[in-house]
Amino acid sequence: MSFNIALSGISASQKDLNTTANNIANSNTTGFKESRAEFADVYANSIFSNSKTAVGGGVTTTQVAQQFHQGSLEFTSNSLDMAISGGGFFVTSSEIGTQDQSFTRAGAFKVDSNNYMVDSTGNFLQGFPVDESGNSTSVSLTTTQPIQIPDTAGSPVMTSNVGLELNLNVGEKELDPANFDPNDPDTFNNSTSVTIYDSLGDSHIMTHYFIKPEGGAYTGESNWVSYTAIDGKPVNMSTAGQYQQDTTGNGVPDTTKTAQTAGGWTGSVVKFNDVGAYTGTNPATLTTEQLGVNGADVLGAGTDGSQTVDINFDNPTQYASAFEVTSLNQDGTTVGRLTNVSIGADGLISASYSNGSNVPLSRVALVRFANEQGLTQVGNTAWKASLDSGPALAGEANSGTFGNIRSSALEQSNVDLTTELVDLISAQRNFQANSRTLEVNNTLNQTVLQIR
Repeated sequence: MSFNIALSGISASQKDLNTTANNIANSNTTGFKESRAEFADVYANSIFSNSKTAVGGGVTTTQVAQQFHQGSLEFTSNSLDMAISGGGFFVTSSEIGTQDQSFTRAGAFKVDSNNYMVDSTGNFLQGFPVDESGNSTSVSLTTTQPIQIPDTAGSPVMTSNVGLELNLNVGEKELDPANFDPNDPDTFNNSTSVTIYDSLGDSHIMTHYFIKPEGGAYTGESNWVSYTAIDGKPVNMSTAGQYQQDTTGNGVPDTTKTAQTAGGWTGSVVKFNDVGAYTGTNPATLTTEQLGVNGADVLGAGTDGSQTVDINFDNPTQYASAFEVTSLNQDGTTVGRLTNVSIGADGLISASYSNGSNVPLSRVALVRFANEQGLTQVGNTAWKASLDSGPALAGEANSGTFGNIRSSALEQSNVDLTTELVDLISAQRNFQANSRTLEVNNTLNQTVLQIR
C-alpha cells in the first residue's frame, strides 16, 4: 500500500508541476487566467475497521481551478483593443447566426475582410443592437449580433432645411442694395456660407449676403436686405421682399422699395425692432424652379427634381456688437467614409465619417456566471458555459456587477511569476520527497526478500 501512496504523491506533484509550468508559459498571454492544482487526501474506512488506527491512502487531484482575478491593463494604440476592468466576459461566436458561443477576457480585436470585428482566431465579437440614439434595444444573449463597422455612412440625403442664427451689427455702414455685386465686398456688409447637397450627394455652396440699406432704420424698426447665391449663381426669390426707407431723416418711413438690384438679383428683408429682436418671417423656400435650370441651375441631370430648400432664421439679433454667426446648419449629407471608431466605457461602439455623421453601431455584450470556476476551457483563452458554471447572464458594461470597458487597452495575464517560481520549487521538493518514499519502500521490500 505504501507504494501506491508514494505513487499518488508523485502523480500529484507532477500535476502541480504541470499546472505551474502552464502558468509560467502563459505569463504573457492576453486574457489568460492562472490555474491552481487543488488536492485532497484519500481515506477509506468501514464500519468494522478501527478508524483510530486507519492510515490514509495517499493524495488525489480534485480540481485544476482557474483563478479569475483581475489582470493588469496594458494600453495600446489600437482603438479596437478592449479590456474589461471588473467583472464580465466578451461574447464571441465561430460563425454568423450561430448560438454556439464562447466567452473570453482577451480583447485583442480587429476587422476582417467584411468589416466584422473578430479575434485572432476569426471568432466574431457579439454586441447588442442599438437605436439611433445609441440605446440598447435588447440585452438578451439570444439577440446579440456580430459587430460590423461599415466603411461608408449610408446613402446621400438632399438638403431640405438651412438654419441660420446670427447677429447683425447695428453700427454697420449703410449701403444701397441696388449696387450689390457679390464680387465686390464694398457693396455688402457681411456674408456667410454653408454647404448643401442634392439627392446624389453632390455639394453646393450656399452663400447669404447681408446689406444694411440707406434710410432703412427709423423709429422702432430696422431693415436689412438679404441675398442668396448657390455656387456663385443668384437665387431669385419668387416674391422679392420690400423694405421701407426714411429719406428725410425724421424717423418716419416715407418710401417703399423692393429688394432687387440692377443685376436682377431679388432678395428678402430681415426686420428687427428697437431692442434688436427679429420681427420678420423666415425669408424663403427655394422652389424646384429656383434651384433648376431656370434658376441657380443646381439640380443637374439625374438628381431629384422635386428638391426644395427652406431657409430659416433662428432668432437672429441686431445688437451693437460685431457680426457673428452662432449657428449655421443644414440637414443634408453626402456619402461619408470611415474616419474613426470610438468605444465608450459602456461598450457603445460609434463610427465617425467624413461627412460629419457619427453613427452608433452596436454595444459590446458582456456576460457573467454564478460560478466562473465551473466554466469549461476550450483553448485560445476562451471558455464555454457548463452545468457547474450556470447559464450566461448578459448585460451592459458599466452597469450592475459588470465592469467597464477600456478602449485601446488589453488585460494582461494575471500570473504572478514570483509566486509561480516559489510554487515550482515547492512542487519539485514534493516530487523529490515522494520519490524518496518510493525508494525507501523499495529498500524495505528488498530487505524482506533477502531474509533466509
